[in-house]
Amino acid sequence: MAVKPGALLIVTFSGLLTGCGTLSNVAPEVEVPQLAQRACGDPAPRDINEWLPKMVDLRSPGMSVGVIDAHNQRHYWHFGVTDAEHQYPVNQDTLFAVGSLSKGMTAETTAVLVAQGRLRWSDTLERLLPPGTPLSDDAKRITLLQLVTHTSGLPRQTMDLPMLAAFVRYLGSGENFYPHLDSDRVIDDLATFSKPSGSEPRYSNLGYAVLDYVLKYQTGQRADKLADNLLFKPLGLQNTSFTPQTLKAYPLRAIGHAGSQPKFIPTGQVVPDWQFTGNMLGAGGLYTSTAELLTFAAAHLNGSGNAVLDKAMADSLRVYYPRRKEAANIAWVSDTFDEQTITYQVGYIGGYSSYIGIDRKHHFAVVVLQNSFTWQNNLGHSVLRQMWREQNAVATCAKASAA
Repeated sequence: MAVKPGALLIVTFSGLLTGCGTLSNVAPEVEVPQLAQRACGDPAPRDINEWLPKMVDLRSPGMSVGVIDAHNQRHYWHFGVTDAEHQYPVNQDTLFAVGSLSKGMTAETTAVLVAQGRLRWSDTLERLLPPGTPLSDDAKRITLLQLVTHTSGLPRQTMDLPMLAAFVRYLGSGENFYPHLDSDRVIDDLATFSKPSGSEPRYSNLGYAVLDYVLKYQTGQRADKLADNLLFKPLGLQNTSFTPQTLKAYPLRAIGHAGSQPKFIPTGQVVPDWQFTGNMLGAGGLYTSTAELLTFAAAHLNGSGNAVLDKAMADSLRVYYPRRKEAANIAWVSDTFDEQTITYQVGYIGGYSSYIGIDRKHHFAVVVLQNSFTWQNNLGHSVLRQMWREQNAVATCAKASAA
């Protein structure tokens, strides 16, 4: 049985400007196949291989799905190819651009700096930016924690005529429309910032571009070098980089394709890679694989053995703005269903869509990478929900048998 497509997403101009993700953008949970119930007390565990392939309705040239189950076992499914020209089969080591999953890596790198005592979550932009930087009174009070949790009040990006023109070009070309945020001119936007009323999270590419600027000024290193030294190397991630051209797997990478976006490019057509070299690098420039993201997820479930890194990951998974859906963690967000809480990130960039989700209580993790830009990025949530249902059913049977 295929995954049923969600309802048509209707968006305004501001809603369309999501080239590097949103706060979540996970569509409502899809209906998954109902399996025939095993006899209560059957000692054979349910095998996720029985149901995951039935849930996949491939809408991309290629897709890679990885799962960590409750027994800490990893499982992979691969569909399709990198692109029509090269026809490299997709596997768990295939590189994908992962858009705003980059923010999770940059935020946790920042959390390491905090755990080391080099920065503090309470540090304000007035302290973090170079002396004399023009800042409005509201901008001066923005804290480091507010930047990483999307609670600063900063908008998604500047909404001016140059941005509108760049976005209109993108609809027909697929080209990157964030050159302003990638440049140091992004700091100029803080001089006139006026914080909106309310304290709820507002997804902000601008905020993460400012974070990249802060990290470079405070440490002398760009986000890519910091992440490599403080996060990737300690976790043993060797196929993950903000400068993917340095990776051996780069020539075999998945090529991005049009899907739901860009609107005026036929679905399935190759679209340009988005290249960042400045302040958007840490917000949207990451390439990685399903296997590497499962290793990243496993560290959040099991710990890394590195006390400083484990402290940083624990800080990142805390809820800083509680609510049932899209509770704000550091880069991550959390949704609560029944007795299950899913903490996750999504990313959309150029011709790619990505998802990483974990259920810490039940020890599940799921990664879904696609080489097309598609809003129907709900498979990850559906897999985690089905895994919980399966585990809950087994527990219920065990209790019934013991009664």
